Amino acid sequence: MKSTIEELGPTRVRMAIEVAWGDLDHAFGEVYKELGKQVRVPGFRPGKVPNRVLDQRIGRPVVLEQVVQHAIPEIYSEVVRENQVRVLGQPDVEVTRLDDNDTLAFTAEVDVAPQLELPALDSLAVTVEDVEVTDEEIDQQVTVMRERFGMLQSVERPAQEGDFVSIDLEATLNGEVLEDGSTTGMSYEVGSGNLMEGLDDAVKGLSAEESKTFQTALLSGPNAGESADVTVTVRSVKEKELPELDDEFAQTASEFDTLAELREDVRTRLSRTKVIGQGAQARDKLVEHLLQTIEVPIPETLVEREVEWRNRAFENELRQAGMDWDAFLQMSGVESREDYDAEQKKNVEEAVKTQFILDAIADAREVTVDNDDLSAQIMAQAQRNRMSPEQYAQQLQQSGNIAEFVADVRRTKTLAQLLEQTTITDASGNTVDLEALRPKTVQASAAEEATSEDADEDADEAAADEAPAEDADK
Repeated sequence: MKSTIEELGPTRVRMAIEVAWGDLDHAFGEVYKELGKQVRVPGFRPGKVPNRVLDQRIGRPVVLEQVVQHAIPEIYSEVVRENQVRVLGQPDVEVTRLDDNDTLAFTAEVDVAPQLELPALDSLAVTVEDVEVTDEEIDQQVTVMRERFGMLQSVERPAQEGDFVSIDLEATLNGEVLEDGSTTGMSYEVGSGNLMEGLDDAVKGLSAEESKTFQTALLSGPNAGESADVTVTVRSVKEKELPELDDEFAQTASEFDTLAELREDVRTRLSRTKVIGQGAQARDKLVEHLLQTIEVPIPETLVEREVEWRNRAFENELRQAGMDWDAFLQMSGVESREDYDAEQKKNVEEAVKTQFILDAIADAREVTVDNDDLSAQIMAQAQRNRMSPEQYAQQLQQSGNIAEFVADVRRTKTLAQLLEQTTITDASGNTVDLEALRPKTVQASAAEEATSEDADEDADEAAADEAPAEDADK
């Protein structure tokens, strides 16, 4: 077998492959074996029909076509493996020569990972925000705790912001009540805005047993996008009475004896969350620096395929939720589908570039992945997906994504090594503790914060991305 590889560009190659007829013996054997089971020839048992008879029976060209279809994928894979070509996606194959009993020749054009020129990476530096917890932030956390211990009391007055009301709803379109368009006895916090547009304005000012009709756009179902008439009837109005902020509250809401001790604990936890945030900032700024300093050509077809795949998956989610693109764009505040697609393409391009960069650095530094690395990542991902490590590992195997998972772990490990060697300072010029920036530490701390009742939601965001290029994976 002979092969040559021609670079068509930084991310695409053409392989020209020529195969001697003798190298097709295995393919011929497999094809004749399969045809022998399918073709019935009088005087011969199934599977015992001679090859020359099969050629006569179904035609030599048909046999050759099936041999080519069988042989090319195996030969192509062998050439890729021997030349260590990092292919992306499926090739475009063209048979250029097929001489019976002589030669098979074909070309295969395919996208490949680019060869990157890496700069020196021994003097990296990034700056992150200071860890500063203000009294206002502590007040906000304590207020959340205080809200949890509030008591609802009935009031004889019109509903206002922050009240809890029991309401009945009935939605009609063209005078007919919509299917699943009515409910009774629903509890709703006035001003929360988490049910339907226009409800808060309608409820404010209503006393018990008073009603009001307003119009709102339907966001899901067969009539999504149309305006329905909704009648809301208030059945009761209650206000929340909050406990006094004193030592007694601290004892009720926590394990502390005084309010001062409780506030100091909140300060400590907020500070820990912000340290986690520093880790995420350092990681993101390091990736941003790499994207700005390393030229990364990317194949447009790869980006287009990824955007298309994401859009199909998201459209399925919309259908399952009873929504369409118009309803989603209206709800999300995106001006147009074009704006959404442009942002999606930008995100995919950055994710793909990040993958290429981390892969190139991993290759240059000969980063390897061992069982401990895989186990740690499986545990972290299983926790994020609320399943056991065994279940997550089984899901990986069944989906056929093990190779990509290993690649992601390698990228994560590479980025962790880069962070360890990066000078990280806060805005005040203080050196940041590198231990807090290790991905495993970030994950463990984030998990700890997520289980705490009063943790800031930024802790989850800090642990959300083990690998910056994860968005480009399927």
